[in-house]
Amino acid sequence: MTAQNYRAPESVGRLQTRALIVGAVALVLGLIGWWQTPGTFVQTYLNSYLLILGLSLGSLGLLMLQHLTGGQWGIMIRRPLEAATRTLPLLLVLFIPIILGMKSLYMEWLDPERTKEEPLSHLQQGYLTHNWFLVRAAIYFVVWIGLMLIFNAWSRRQDTDQGSRSLRRNFKLLAGPGIILYVFAMSFAAIDWVMSITPHWASTIYGFLFVAGQLISSMSLMICVIVLLSRTEPFASALNKRHLHDVGKLLFAFIMLWAYFDFSQLLIIWSGNQPEEITFYMSRLHGPWGYVAIAVLLFHFFVPFFILLSSDVKRSARLLPKVAMWMIFMRFVDLFWMIRPEFSKKGTISFTWLDIVLPIALLGIWLGYFAFNLKQQPLLPLGDPRLAEAIGNHEH
Repeated sequence: MTAQNYRAPESVGRLQTRALIVGAVALVLGLIGWWQTPGTFVQTYLNSYLLILGLSLGSLGLLMLQHLTGGQWGIMIRRPLEAATRTLPLLLVLFIPIILGMKSLYMEWLDPERTKEEPLSHLQQGYLTHNWFLVRAAIYFVVWIGLMLIFNAWSRRQDTDQGSRSLRRNFKLLAGPGIILYVFAMSFAAIDWVMSITPHWASTIYGFLFVAGQLISSMSLMICVIVLLSRTEPFASALNKRHLHDVGKLLFAFIMLWAYFDFSQLLIIWSGNQPEEITFYMSRLHGPWGYVAIAVLLFHFFVPFFILLSSDVKRSARLLPKVAMWMIFMRFVDLFWMIRPEFSKKGTISFTWLDIVLPIALLGIWLGYFAFNLKQQPLLPLGDPRLAEAIGNHEH
């Protein structure tokens, strides 16, 4: 088959159009909300932004992991992963409302009156400043977009230079340090963009919660994408139950990794029982937020854990995407539980119509741009020497 045979089917174009229309309409409604209640808008926007950021950055992490390990599981999702990483420039543009709304998000360290009532430490006074916040954000995006550009450029070159061993070696050599850079940048971004909302609370494992959650989001997206593509060629002939089983097992592993990090944070803070540390859980495990915590525990971990124990589910093109879509929804709920209590009155859950409109707006725009990127290259990495073996019709 030629490269033209591996181009995205018409269904991807339809996804692009529909997603952009829905996203644009929802965005207009969201902008009305910004005009009416700018503070509530930016607090809700941060939650939705982190959800789509996870789709892009989780894909970057999975892409580098696949190059590092060389697993066949990544051959089928390589090009969708690359398309997802190429949405990072869009994420850079969508970060602007967060910059404009910093005073509503980070009033605890930007408002001089607040810092007089609860003084920051000497380190925080130098670290948590408006200018340094922007400098660090620029560094994060330079790292992420830089890695994206390199891996995508090498992948395009591999399609034309299929016999190049140096390219395969370069992929593996950069993937290891690239994963470290991604994890470090995301960890510090989580500290800056979320944990600093309450600067007097800290957790050393906080950034890893976001990394694990992003891997769940991205793998869930990839499962949905390849099943959608399997309705037409070339995926109709290439995708089989073995591939679904592989990505299903990885989703199962990432869910357990997220649960390990989340429980570790709870266990350490609970055991230490320090007044400045337990505030995070005091506001999230009592009152109405406690019910949200139970929902996250049940439907983000226990239910998908037991469902994905079944090999039949992991090999099912009908059931596995449903689990994957549910996990993306639960990622939004988990982010909501982590962020919104800081902006709610004690003992109440603040939920507005923007909490429905903004996720739809950002997801629609993101999916539309993702579909556009997916159409730009062949759906399978034609230059990868492992492609023929990966698409072999073996059911074991």
